[in-house]
Amino acid sequence: MPLPNGRSINTEDSGDTEVLLGKDAVPPRCCSARLSLAVLMFLGISVVYGLRVNLSVAMVAMVNATDPAGTRNTTADPACPLPSGPENSSRTLQQPDGTPQYRWDSETQGWLLGAFFFGYLCTQIPGGYLAGHYGGKIFLGVGVFGTAVLTVLTPLAAGWGSRWLFALRALEGFGEGVTFPAMMAMWTRWAPPLERSFLISLSGSGGSFGACLALPLTGYICEQLGWPAVFYLCGGAGCLWFVFWCILVSDDPRTHRRISEQERDYIINSIGAQGKGHGWSLPLVSMGLSVPLWAIIVTQMCSNWSFYTLLTSLPTYMNDILHFDLQSNGFLSALPYFCSVPVSLLSGVAADWLIMRQVFSITNVRKIFTFTGLVLPALFLIAVCYAGCSHILTVTFLTLSTSLGGTSSAGVYVNQIDIAPRYAGFLLGITNTFGTIPGVVAPIVTGYFTEDHTMAGWRTVFWVAAGINIGGAVIYTIFGSGKIQAWAVKEEEEDEEEEERAVGPS
Repeated sequence: MPLPNGRSINTEDSGDTEVLLGKDAVPPRCCSARLSLAVLMFLGISVVYGLRVNLSVAMVAMVNATDPAGTRNTTADPACPLPSGPENSSRTLQQPDGTPQYRWDSETQGWLLGAFFFGYLCTQIPGGYLAGHYGGKIFLGVGVFGTAVLTVLTPLAAGWGSRWLFALRALEGFGEGVTFPAMMAMWTRWAPPLERSFLISLSGSGGSFGACLALPLTGYICEQLGWPAVFYLCGGAGCLWFVFWCILVSDDPRTHRRISEQERDYIINSIGAQGKGHGWSLPLVSMGLSVPLWAIIVTQMCSNWSFYTLLTSLPTYMNDILHFDLQSNGFLSALPYFCSVPVSLLSGVAADWLIMRQVFSITNVRKIFTFTGLVLPALFLIAVCYAGCSHILTVTFLTLSTSLGGTSSAGVYVNQIDIAPRYAGFLLGITNTFGTIPGVVAPIVTGYFTEDHTMAGWRTVFWVAAGINIGGAVIYTIFGSGKIQAWAVKEEEEDEEEEERAVGPS
């Protein structure tokens, strides 16, 4: 049903607190088209994160024990005691006969783990721009499919040499770079304002789920089938998902084939004119001068530093310092991401409830969830530094750090669609481009700090990540906002005036 006076929630002049829709106007979420879209996005993001992180675990199998003199400093004592007897399997990984292995030192591994992000940086902004104009379905789908096809070619590239593998991983990043901006561009047209936190948190939490699924499976597949099978199977899963995406998804609720009339009207009326694609021209100067946008950019860079540090280097820490065997390594590296999924979902539900009940304004809700999602993980990263060689404490603190980081999904990671719904895909392209810089730099810095495989080096890694996290929380708390910006409203008002002129006086 239409909103009062034809106005949408996004265009209310009252700021970021007034709620216009009553419960009777909201169709059930269960089995709805918008929830189905969120689930498909969840699965798609799970696939791309699986494709992104499988190299982190497979790397242990690809280089394990191939060059004892060159891959580690044999003059240094192990940071933690090696397991005795047959349990010392982290040093003697068994794979099927004929599985290739390579002599890559710590620095080379760092570059290979960071290669993905060199390509990932290039397509975020153009992907968000085009998805915002044309719709996100084709860009998200092709981004996943292209990355999956390239993943299948990983064993071939590795056999040709580390430079070829670096180039392939960069190409994977190039293809995958459009996925998150395209996802946000689709939610611009699909996510009612009172459900944004949950729907976007659900779809985005596929990243954590993909990581928690890929990490243990990678370890198991490496030992049972050899590391090349990891890339064949993960790539095949991405191709299969693409088929369902093409069949079941539509760019806009107006063109969806099975959406109910009630749900379609609810989505269109609650989003209003901001649910339409933006034009070719963009208010770039106003965006560049927007303090809330820069708060998002800086905060995401800070948050992503610790996220990417653990995502790419945690399996190496489990292997080099704690000496877990490969299967245990994969499972324990995945545990933090498994726990972060329910935290992200519950945070999304809680954030929507707080906004709907007007307990806090949108601005305060985003700040609360961002602050807790950055500061608490930082404190547990610091605790890891003093856990020593205790396997239980280390795994517990790392799990709590990553899990609690999931609360920020209802904070800064939703914020683009708050401040400029129509441009959310493009803005996510900008913020994710800056946010990807830590994905390039963090593995290289980690490799530099840990080249001697000492506990002191890893403590430096965790302290740096924690300090950057806290800095981001402070910046967002001061400068963040959940109010729609004036430069984002102007075009919407012009569109409404044009529509009124076209319809003529009633």
